[in-house]
Amino acid sequence: QHGMTVSPVVANLGPLEALTLSPNPEEVEEVFTLPLAHLLREENQGYTHFRTASGYGYTLPVFLNGPHKVWGLTAIITELTLELLVPGCY
Repeated sequence: QHGMTVSPVVANLGPLEALTLSPNPEEVEEVFTLPLAHLLREENQGYTHFRTASGYGYTLPVFLNGPHKVWGLTAIITELTLELLVPGCY
């Protein structure tokens, strides 16, 4: 709607002993990681149902039980990535 582009980046960071990233503080409040095993556990997966004025609207994925809830566009990108990386497990 506003001419914005989103470019998701997926990477294997290897062992994370000293993660030093400098995100734009106007766009990102905090950076955190979640292991693939955490994302694949069913108890950490869910969906949020949104309604519109006319009733049912849409359903979006959500990932729970980490340092923060992963929702919105980040959860959509995560879900699509899991479908590609581990199609038999997700």
